[in-house]
Parts: sequence; structure tokens; C-alpha cells
Amino acid sequence: MKQLWAPWRLEAIKTDPAVEHGGCIFCLFPAEQGSDADRKNLVLARSAHSFVILNRFPYNNGHLMVVPRRHTAEFTALPPAELIDLHQLLQRSVAVVTEGYQPGGFNIGMNVGKVAGAGIADHLHYHLVPRWHGDTNFMPLLSETKVLVEHLVASYERLRPLFDRPTG
Repeated sequence: MKQLWAPWRLEAIKTDPAVEHGGCIFCLFPAEQGSDADRKNLVLARSAHSFVILNRFPYNNGHLMVVPRRHTAEFTALPPAELIDLHQLLQRSVAVVTEGYQPGGFNIGMNVGKVAGAGIADHLHYHLVPRWHGDTNFMPLLSETKVLVEHLVASYERLRPLFDRPTG
């Protein structure tokens, strides 16, 4: 039997991002400004109240998260201006990923609370997962392994220029 080596998944299972990084990554990463920090932290874009970051443990290539800057686990705690900004950046993210990857569809969602499946339960965030016809197969079911065809750095380099273009 052949084995597929996916050591990057072990980090997702064994580490708590808050402990590993000394606090909430959704607060720390966007605070580190500059292209080198953005590349290291996989931050793709910022708006007045939100930011976009690639998921370090993606379900598919192009899987990103759109995150409010406000540190809260309560969806109802977001003031209207921040909620609008978050959703406008989510909408822009859909357009960018569509241009960058041409998916057939998307899963867009937010897991609010640990019992709902939030990996980082203390800071709200949307997941945007591009989907293609036939992108699910036996690998996740039989071997708990997802096959990704593009390295995270390549995903960053594909999407960052699209986010950097002026909107309008």
C-alpha cells in the first residue's frame, strides 16, 4: 500500500495557535505590518475593520479566512460599520478567488463557538473555501488526508497581486 506524506497536518492537530504565537493570531498577524510579515503570516489584504488571511491548514487551495479586527467571539458584538466592512471584504474575496482559481462554487461559513467547530473560538472569522466538481474523493474518508496541488506560498503569490489591485 502506498502512503501519502502530509506532515503539515500534524501541526494543525498538535498545536494551539494562541499558545504557539503568544496570543490570538487574528490579533497578532495583522498588527505585524510590512510585506515580509504579510508573506510570513499569509495576510492577503486589509480593510478598515477586517483582513484576509490564507488558511494555513486548508481544505482546498485558495481556502482563506476573512476576519474582523475586533477580538470577539460574539457575532452580535460587531457594530454595523464593522459588519458591513467584513461582508464587503468577504464579497471582494469571492471575486478575487474566482479570478485566481475559477472554482465552480464556494463554501462560505462561520463556526461560532467551540461546540460549532471553531478552531479559534475566541475570534470570529469566515471561511471561504473554493470548490470544484469532483474535488472530494476517497482520500479524506479513508486516510484522513486531503491532497492539495498548490503550496501555500504559491497560493499567496497567486492571490496577493489580485487583492493589491485598486477596487472600484
